[in-house]
Amino acid sequence: MTTPTRIGLAGLAVMGQNLALNIAEKGFPISVYNRTTSKVDETVERAKKEGNLPVFGFHDPESFVHSIQKPRVIIMLVKAGAPVDQTIKTLSVYMEKGDCIIDGGNEWYENTERREKAMAELGLLYLGMGVSGGEEGARNGPSLMPGGSFEAYKHIEDILLKVAAQVPDSGPCVTYIGKGGSGNFVKMIHNGIEYGDMQLIAEAYDVLKSVGKLSNEELHKVFSEWNKGELLSFLIEITADIFKIKDDKGDGYLVDKVLDKTGMKGTGKWTVQQAAELSIAAPTIASSLDSRFLSGLKEERVEAAKVFKSSGVSDILSDQAVDKQKLVDDVRQALYASKICSYAQGMNLIRAKSVEKGWDLELGELARIWKGGCIIRAIFLDRIKKAYDRNAGLPNLLVDPEFATEIVERQSAWRRVVCLAINAGISTPGMSSSLAYFDTYRRGRLPANLVQAQRDYFGAHTYERVDVSGAFHTEWFKLAKSSKI
Repeated sequence: MTTPTRIGLAGLAVMGQNLALNIAEKGFPISVYNRTTSKVDETVERAKKEGNLPVFGFHDPESFVHSIQKPRVIIMLVKAGAPVDQTIKTLSVYMEKGDCIIDGGNEWYENTERREKAMAELGLLYLGMGVSGGEEGARNGPSLMPGGSFEAYKHIEDILLKVAAQVPDSGPCVTYIGKGGSGNFVKMIHNGIEYGDMQLIAEAYDVLKSVGKLSNEELHKVFSEWNKGELLSFLIEITADIFKIKDDKGDGYLVDKVLDKTGMKGTGKWTVQQAAELSIAAPTIASSLDSRFLSGLKEERVEAAKVFKSSGVSDILSDQAVDKQKLVDDVRQALYASKICSYAQGMNLIRAKSVEKGWDLELGELARIWKGGCIIRAIFLDRIKKAYDRNAGLPNLLVDPEFATEIVERQSAWRRVVCLAINAGISTPGMSSSLAYFDTYRRGRLPANLVQAQRDYFGAHTYERVDVSGAFHTEWFKLAKSSKI
């Protein structure tokens, strides 16, 4: 190879390979490197098979770095944490002032901010870029969330605009997110919303299967139909697909043979931790995380099921005929209303962090770049973008006039589904916590007055009054002793 390539990519697991091939397919010659050299050869071989794409492999970091045109731009797709620092250390010794490193992994946003400062001292530019869409998205068009050095973003903008998912009515699913670790933070919250979405869909499935007794064939039809309307989304689409897959190792359907024990990689946990740090209520996302924790207690749950033998669908419900069509329609409405709450929580988290850090993030623009490529892509996101276009300072999606109307129209069905699940002994923590979030948010007065009185009683924490300004403390114990009702 004599002509320098346009860009480099280090880290050739499946995501890295697919992104490299995507970049090459869009007409940008790319150099690739991996510590395990067999991955380099494998990627180059794939590039030949998939259309003789301009992918050039290197087995050592020095020749890899020097093969890229200046100012050099290198994307890393390696495991978050120490491997990122090690890769930076390996590559940066061969890089020059003005060159740029981009971390495309799911990294903790503060690590990105630390690295950006360290790289600036070396004269290097740095971006932390969320990449969503999984293997398929990386290969054919992901949603990209770059944050950090704006100068670095401009170096690679022409590539990202072509590599990102393309949505006909709103353009490439990429934008410069903002300063510091904002790109990683936004991707983290995206993943938290994804946790909530997946939990809500699982609960809808559970109610339809356990109460409605829908077969996998019927579930496939229901989810396929839902994917033509307001719930049209990637997750609903793949859920419909899952229900029709037969088991290749025996009779029946594969979904029924999958162990009910959910894995996780940490971004959902980080989201809930940030919610606590920022004092932002995110109960739907938190309940999805709790559900994953509980799913991990498979052996304990099996034993508990023996102890609580009557914890399934109640005798009352089992004696009643269920109107399947009515149930399906109610669950659809409950799922949609719960989903609004989940996204509202995620957007509030992003706004709170943006204010804290001075990132000046545009929530409507984030909804736009999530419309394609990413896991939570959905027609619903267009509604969210329009809500923020109408009012950039919208305090909560729930009070957007259109979403408010939709929630009010669906709340009866939503309540019926939650009550039905409770009476049937089926846990719907996502739908229940979404409903509780809505019910709490819509009330002008809460029982928090009693909590404040209790805090003042035992800890002299003081309280405010509704009729007089200022902080007050009452000797509740003394008054209680002398008071008679």
